[in-house]
Amino acid sequence: MERVDLNPPTDAARRADAYASAPLLNCLLREVARPVPERGDRPVYRLPGTGRLLRVRPGRRPAEPEVRADGAWQPLSHAELVKLVAEELRAHTGLPGDDLPAEMLDSRDTVAALLAARARAVAPEDPYLRSEQSLITGHPHHPAPKARGGGPVAAWLPYAPEAHARFPLVLLGVREDQVAEEGDTRALDALGTAPPGYRLLPAHPWQLDLLAPGLAPAFADRRLIRLGTTESAVRPTAAVRTVYEPGRDLFLKFSLDVRITNDIRRLWRHDLQRLDRSDTAAREAFAAMGPPAAWLSDRGYRTAAFAFEELAVLVRDGLRGHLLPGATPLLAAGLAEGFDGSPLAAAPDPDAWWAAYLRQVVPPALRAFDEYGVVVEAHLQNTLVAVDAAGMPVQALFRDAEGVKLLSDVGREAGWERLVYCLLVNHLGEIAAALAEAHPGLDPWPALRAELSRHPLPEIPALLAAPALPGKTNLLLRWTGADGADARYLPLPNPLRAGDAVRGGRDR
Repeated sequence: MERVDLNPPTDAARRADAYASAPLLNCLLREVARPVPERGDRPVYRLPGTGRLLRVRPGRRPAEPEVRADGAWQPLSHAELVKLVAEELRAHTGLPGDDLPAEMLDSRDTVAALLAARARAVAPEDPYLRSEQSLITGHPHHPAPKARGGGPVAAWLPYAPEAHARFPLVLLGVREDQVAEEGDTRALDALGTAPPGYRLLPAHPWQLDLLAPGLAPAFADRRLIRLGTTESAVRPTAAVRTVYEPGRDLFLKFSLDVRITNDIRRLWRHDLQRLDRSDTAAREAFAAMGPPAAWLSDRGYRTAAFAFEELAVLVRDGLRGHLLPGATPLLAAGLAEGFDGSPLAAAPDPDAWWAAYLRQVVPPALRAFDEYGVVVEAHLQNTLVAVDAAGMPVQALFRDAEGVKLLSDVGREAGWERLVYCLLVNHLGEIAAALAEAHPGLDPWPALRAELSRHPLPEIPALLAAPALPGKTNLLLRWTGADGADARYLPLPNPLRAGDAVRGGRDR
C-alpha cells in the first residue's frame, strides 16, 4: 500500500532535511553501505546489518534517500533516515550509539534555525567573513556537523557564524594571583581596562552562560569580576568558538563546553601546555620557507588558575601582517560549500584556477612535513586561500597549532597518513569535486598528480600508485564512542591513480 503523508513537510522543512541528510548519507555510504548492481539512474546500496536496500540521488551531496519497503521505494525524511541509520548501526556494531541519534536530530534542527535566521540577517560585505560564515552543510562527511549540544536555540543562535552573528565579548577581571598564562598575550590588554590588582580576561558570552553556576563562588569572593563588554563586536568564524575582530585584526579562540562534530570544544590543559612547542615548530618552518605561504601563529593563552580550561582564551595572529598586498583571504571550506562572490564557481578558466590553487596549497604542506617534520592539519577549515583581484589563488595561509603534529612524536608513517587525509581527502578532494560540479567536463586529477609529482618526497610514488586513500570514519567513530582525536581510517578509491575510473564526489 502506498504511504500517505497526512502532514506533508513545508519547503523550509524539506530544505533543512536536505542539508542535514547529505553529510549523514555521505558517512553511511562511505563507511557502511555496500553497492548493489542494479539498473537505473540512482545507485542502490545494501545495508549489511539489517539487509535493507537504500537508494539516493547521486553526487557529492547525495539527496532524496529512499528505502525499499513493501515492494516499493519509500522516501525518507531526515528523522526517518536517522532511525534507519540507528537500526543499521545497532545491528552492524552491536552497540547502542548512546547520544548520537539525538545529535543527528539536533543537527537538523540547528540547520532549520540557521536557515530561518539567515533569511532575516545581512551577510557581511567582507568576502573573507562571508566565506567563514557560509557553512550551512559544514563537514561533508560527519553525521551531525551542525549539532549545538541540544540546547535551546536562543542560547546559541546569537553566536552562530552561519547566522551572520556579530557580538561583543564579555570582559572579566581576574585577580592577579589567579592568572595563568604563557606566550604573548598583550593583545588582550588592549581590549579594555582592568582595575588595580586584576588582569583583563575576555570571555565568550555563550561559554560564560554555560559556566555560570560553577563560577558563582569566584564572583562571590572577587577572584573574578565583571568589567562590561568590548566596545567593538567580533565575528564568529567557521570554528564557532574562534572569533575575529576586524578593527584590531585579531583572532581569539575560546573554550566552549559544547560538542561540535567529534569533540567537546574546550581548550584542554594538555593541548595548551604543548601549544608553544607545536606552534613554534610550525612558525619556524613557515618562516624558513618564506612567502607567500604563511602560518597564523597561536601566540599565547591566558586563563584563570581556578578555571584553567573553562576560561582559557588563545591569541592568534591576524591576517594583515601575512597577506600579500591586494590579496583577499577566503576560507577553503567556504570555497567547497559555496558563497556569494566565490571565485571558484566564477573562474573563467577553471583549469588555470585549479593549477594556481594547487601551487599555493600543496608545496608548503609537503615541505613542512618533509623538511621540517611538521604535519599541519591542512583540512578545509584550517586553510585560507588568498586570491588576487581577478580571483586567482596567490597565497595559502594555515592555522591552528592545536591540530599540528610533529614527526618526532608520531613518526613519519602516521604523520604521512594524517597529512594525506587532511590535505588530499578532506581538503583537495572536496575542492576538486566542487570545481568539477561547477564546471562540468573538468577533470581535476591530472593537475593534482602533476603537482604532487613535482615534489621529491619518497612517499609520493607510492601515493600515486596506491589503490586507496585513507578516509576518516566519523560515523563509526562517534557511534562506537571513540575519542574524537583517535582518527580511524578506511580505504577509499584513489582518484590519483592514473587510468582508474573516478567515482562521484561522495567518495572523497
